[in-house]
Amino acid sequence: MHTAIFSPLQQLNHPSIANLWVKRDDLIDPYISGNKWRKLKYILAEVKHKNKNHLVTFGGAYSNHLVATAACAARNGLKSTAFVRGEAVENEMLMLCKLFGMTLIFTDRQHYKNKIQLFEAHFNGNDEAHFVDEGGAGAAGAKGCAEIIAELPKDTEHLFCAAGTGTTAAGLLKGIHQQKLKTILHVVPVLKGGDFIADEILKFAGTTAQLVLHTDYHFGGYAKTQPELIEFIKSFTAVTGLLTDPVYTAKMFYAIMDLQQKKYFNADQKIVALHTGGLLGLLGMQQKFS
Repeated sequence: MHTAIFSPLQQLNHPSIANLWVKRDDLIDPYISGNKWRKLKYILAEVKHKNKNHLVTFGGAYSNHLVATAACAARNGLKSTAFVRGEAVENEMLMLCKLFGMTLIFTDRQHYKNKIQLFEAHFNGNDEAHFVDEGGAGAAGAKGCAEIIAELPKDTEHLFCAAGTGTTAAGLLKGIHQQKLKTILHVVPVLKGGDFIADEILKFAGTTAQLVLHTDYHFGGYAKTQPELIEFIKSFTAVTGLLTDPVYTAKMFYAIMDLQQKKYFNADQKIVALHTGGLLGLLGMQQKFS
C-alpha cells in the first residue's frame, strides 16, 4: 500500500449543520476507499511479513470490503478469494471483484456464520492463504484507523464515525487516548441494537472512556433505509455536493444534524465527521433514488 494519501479536512456548507468539518477519507482511493484502506494497510503488512500471497475474506454481495480487498490484492501481486454470503448473484460490485481477479465462493447463510470453519474447510494446510475477517475487523484494522487521529486538528472537540463491526471506532478511540486528546468520539451504529459495539471497541481500544454511542439512527438495521433517510441523502448531496452512502455515512450525517437541532452541542464547538467512503454501495440501491 502506498503511504502518501489524499484525505483533506473540509468545512461542510449546509444550512442545517453548523461548524462541521469532514475528514475526506473517501478521497483516498476510488476502490480501496476510506476506512477500507486504513484497515487493509496493516493486514497487508502482516501478509507480507508472513510471506503469504493469498487474501481470503468474507462479505455480502454488495460489500465495499470485497471490492477493496480484491483491488488491494491485485495491486500488490496477491491472489484473493471471497466467501460471499447468500445465493449466487451477479451485480456491479461483484463484477469489479472479478475484474480485480478475485475468486468468489457463494455460501449459504448458515455455513457463512462460522467463518473460521469455512476458511479451514477450503484452505486448511494452505500456507499461502491469509484469513481476513469480514470488513477487515481485527487488531490490524484498528491499528490503521488509529492513525487518523494524528491527521486531525488537536482542538477537535467531537469526532463522529459510523460503525458496523466497531473496528474503525476502536482505532479512533485508541488514537485519541494515545495522543492524550480530550476529543469525544461519537459512534453511530448502523445496525439495530448497536449497543454491542461498545464491547467490540473495548476489545481493541482497551477503554470506552470518551466514547458516546448514538443507537437511534439505524433506520431499521444494517443496509435498511426509510423514506426520511433517502430524502435526507438527496437534499444533503444537492446542497453540499458531498456523496454519502445509505448504509453508513448518511446515517452519521443525519445523526449530526438531528443532534444539532436538539441543541446537543454548544454552538462554538468544533465537530469533525469521518467520511469512510463506501460510495460504491449506492449502486445496490438505485431503485430507492429513482
